[in-house]
Amino acid sequence: MIALVAGGTSAASAREHVPLPKPRPAEAPQANAREAEPGEDEPTPAEAAAPDSAPAATADAAQAPKPPSECRLALTEQIAIAPSIPDITGPGACGGSDLVRLEAVVLPDGRRVSMSPAATLRCGMARAIADWVRADIAPLAVSLGSRVSDLDNFDSYECRGRNRVRGAKLSEHGRANALDLRGIKLADGRMISLTDREAPRAPREAVMQSVCARFTTVLGPGSDGYHEDHIHLDLAERRGGYRMCQWALYEGLPNIAPVMPLPRPAEAPPREVAADDERAPQQAAPSQSEAAEQAPAEEAEREQVETPPPPPPKPAKRAKAAAAKPAASKPIDLKPQGTPAATPATRGKPAPTRPPA
Repeated sequence: MIALVAGGTSAASAREHVPLPKPRPAEAPQANAREAEPGEDEPTPAEAAAPDSAPAATADAAQAPKPPSECRLALTEQIAIAPSIPDITGPGACGGSDLVRLEAVVLPDGRRVSMSPAATLRCGMARAIADWVRADIAPLAVSLGSRVSDLDNFDSYECRGRNRVRGAKLSEHGRANALDLRGIKLADGRMISLTDREAPRAPREAVMQSVCARFTTVLGPGSDGYHEDHIHLDLAERRGGYRMCQWALYEGLPNIAPVMPLPRPAEAPPREVAADDERAPQQAAPSQSEAAEQAPAEEAEREQVETPPPPPPKPAKRAKAAAAKPAASKPIDLKPQGTPAATPATRGKPAPTRPPA
């Protein structure tokens, strides 16, 4: 009995020393509300319906048009006629987003400067072209006594390497971030050809200074041999804000080109007569009648001089002639060699006899 009382006393003292949890905060949800909520492993009705509605939401997001960019909002019809076109993706790294088709630039007085043909550009590049025409080219045309009417577009977007070299680095044309120009046409019909050596220097120099101040890349004659007949403009971003302006303002024909002779005057004599006069300046040229009489004789003399007599035949060599003749055959002697031939006796005289010894 005493042991049970002692054990209960120790148990009660142990319960007094065990730490109890802190009271539940007032902002915590009630226990009944927690029990009413589904378990952690059980999805809510919204989550259960989410997988079915996810494809539809993705399709709607893809079909929904993108909000216009700040450049698109700023490039209004009071600045340029440049409708938006769909993004271009590929091939490779070619293409771009926020593209426009620049058809014309609207001047402050409302007149339009046509881009011929229309250029496919990024919105930022189109805005830079519009600002350049409105602020720089329009006043230049006024200083020349006219107004600007057209821009001669040589090339805009084109998926290719630099300078159309196979395997080269992607050109800014492939990103729709470049424009090639050949000239600026005025309303009175004059053309400011940007690369023409015979064109006045002052307008070309004004154009060069304006584009080099606005664009990060300007390439023209004298740059790399690929831009001798047009001017390349782009807004390429480089490390450290590096800019490139390479455009030589040539004047006149190059020094290596030969100077062509002046045309022959109409009153100059024929070339044959002039050559005769140079050889014999003291001798007067014959008249037409004398020339007609001398023509047959001169022609006969020319034929005699031009046709020499045939050479004499060459004599045949003696050795060849001797070899060609057959050798003479000797007669064969049929008499015996031991007995000498008897000498015939002469008539009227007997043959002398030798006396005995």
